[in-house]
Amino acid sequence: MSTSAELRAVGYADPVAQHLIERVQQEYVVRYGGRDAAVVDPAEFSPPLGLFLVAEVGGVPAGCGGWRAHGHGVAELKRMYVEPGFRRRGVAALLLAELERTAAAAGHERLLLNSGDRQPEALALYDRAGYTAVAGYGIYADSPEAVFLGKELGADRPAPEEDAWAS
Repeated sequence: MSTSAELRAVGYADPVAQHLIERVQQEYVVRYGGRDAAVVDPAEFSPPLGLFLVAEVGGVPAGCGGWRAHGHGVAELKRMYVEPGFRRRGVAALLLAELERTAAAAGHERLLLNSGDRQPEALALYDRAGYTAVAGYGIYADSPEAVFLGKELGADRPAPEEDAWAS
């Protein structure tokens, strides 16, 4: 079942974005016992450094996600979330495809992300989208629950060696 969602770019501090970000943080509390402790500077999600999108279905906030520059030619996906009532309707796939497209358009060659082993729905989405395991990074680099994935942006690019993702 698919849903017609509209995507719009907003600031990370936008009230709708903040509501959805708080919802994803609560999801982390339920699944992992605590909020995501990774430091996020809202300015990192403002063009040209990054982008934050909100998905709306019939004017109702349904999900969000963003990317921020992570290093030379690399962007990091953050705060991907879809409200429970809108899951399994294609909203996450639509958000992910647009985040990939805009990151590539901004000159990034790779997209990285950090998820967790208690998010099977997210891991399945990333697997379907062609993400593969990469070296850990950041504050969760050594966490046994953390899952690090990456993808080359652009279909004509060859798959990188895992070591090429370390930055």
